[in-house]
Amino acid sequence: MLERTVRKSRDDIAALRLDLEVKGQRILLPGAGLPWFLTVFGRDTLITAYQTLVAGPSLAHGALLALARLQGTRCDDFSDEEPGKILHEVRSGELTRTGVKPYGPYYGSADATQLWLILLSEYWRWTRNDDLVRELRGNALAALDWVDHFGDRYVEYGTRSPEGLGNQCWRDSPDGVCFADGRIPVLPIATCELQGYTYDAKLRLAELADGPLADPALAERLRAEAAELYERFNRDFWIPERGGYYAVGLDGDKNQIDAKTSNMGHLLWSGIVPAERAGRVVAQLMSDDMFSGWGIRTLSRAERLYNALGYHLGTV
Repeated sequence: MLERTVRKSRDDIAALRLDLEVKGQRILLPGAGLPWFLTVFGRDTLITAYQTLVAGPSLAHGALLALARLQGTRCDDFSDEEPGKILHEVRSGELTRTGVKPYGPYYGSADATQLWLILLSEYWRWTRNDDLVRELRGNALAALDWVDHFGDRYVEYGTRSPEGLGNQCWRDSPDGVCFADGRIPVLPIATCELQGYTYDAKLRLAELADGPLADPALAERLRAEAAELYERFNRDFWIPERGGYYAVGLDGDKNQIDAKTSNMGHLLWSGIVPAERAGRVVAQLMSDDMFSGWGIRTLSRAERLYNALGYHLGTV
């Protein structure tokens, strides 16, 4: 059974491979899905590449190079492009070519930039390829500048494009981020996992700064910034009621968006959860309201908008 599962997973990943040329070099990277999403994505491509590193570094290598090649360089409202930002999605259809849609490429993703830094770190941990890290130094520092300068106290999102995504986290459906009582928050929104990714990315980049980037001053600064974010986040996002859990985000008025969601699990991955709270977060995720038996629901069934078939409102 395990052998069949591994073989099927390998075949499915192989079906998603994109074969591209970047700066004269042939590279492979994973697309986001079949049939409608077989294209370069930010978040989906990066997470898939991260998860397949155990089977080899080629997809991660390709994802890093392709997304660095398309990294934002200017401010453009229609495409939500900003300097240093990693894209959300690339399309080449008629509506994109004629300028009706902004997907050539579109940059409406508030997490892909941090995930690119996380993948760069994880790729280096597996391969110790110092040369690639040094080659991508400018891209890494540009990504860090975007994280630091295109938000308020936290990394947040709010589209400027008439065709842009309202939610630019992984919960990117119109009602994907909501209050427990069903209200939709006002923009800009700072979701919790964005802050966890930022915390992780800064610590990982500090490790690279101590290593192949040879910049101990940067490493010291990043660790100090990560420590400050850790304290501030755990003060502003923690909700002690209902057993204790993390708000899915802060809205444009800095109110806690109090729905219980699976985003808490992303925080455990990032390391931003204190040890004394980790057990409470796990208990929330494995509670009857959150755990279906097949997996963790995207939204607790105790919340007003819960829908077992809703894209980000209760599906696993």
